[in-house]
Amino acid sequence: MAVVPYELLAFLLFALVTVGASLGVVLVRDVWHAALLLGVALLSVAIHYVMLRAEFLAVMQVLVYVGGVLVLITFAVMFTRRVPIEEREGVAE
Repeated sequence: MAVVPYELLAFLLFALVTVGASLGVVLVRDVWHAALLLGVALLSVAIHYVMLRAEFLAVMQVLVYVGGVLVLITFAVMFTRRVPIEEREGVAE
């Protein structure tokens, strides 16, 4: 029986996480959950960069994409959410 190195197991685990989260971004109907899954996918890509010993790219991935783009998407989702009529009843128009 061949011994599987831990690096290969870690790569396969994070590859499955990346592919699963990316499919979730496309297939999930709720925009909020799609944004959260996008964050998981982007963090998983940063872990791939660390495994390739490209730490600078991993830090830039987290700062620019997870920290910037994902926060922008999150604010856009929060600002464009529709409020149900039941919650708007008490608000002065």
